[in-house]
Amino acid sequence: MAKRPRNIGGTGEKEARAILRYAHISDTKARQVLRMIKGMPAAEALYQLKFTNKRAARIIEKLLKSAIANAEQKGLDVEKLYVKNAFSDRGPIFKKWMPRAYGRATPLRKRLSHITIILEERQEEEAK
Repeated sequence: MAKRPRNIGGTGEKEARAILRYAHISDTKARQVLRMIKGMPAAEALYQLKFTNKRAARIIEKLLKSAIANAEQKGLDVEKLYVKNAFSDRGPIFKKWMPRAYGRATPLRKRLSHITIILEERQEEEAK
């Protein structure tokens, strides 16, 4: 399967991103949590992740904190940050065999994923 190019952003002046590669969680489980925080202000997304009862939420919470730290390092206003884009791509799969009864074996697939979070500083529109 060929790699497809993806315009992930995160390179602009008002953007910051964090990427976690080879996370030990399937991409579909990570996407459930990422869909929940997409478009939220960064502080509210952190609060939401803290009380989400999913294993992926712990991983994504650390990644979001890293993205906020990256934004702070770039000189962006932390209060104005929001989650512009958050997605999870499929990583490599560890393939193993588990012995079963009567000399049989069943395949095990340990799925990995690459998770990306992009934060952007929200511009306030001028009141007229």
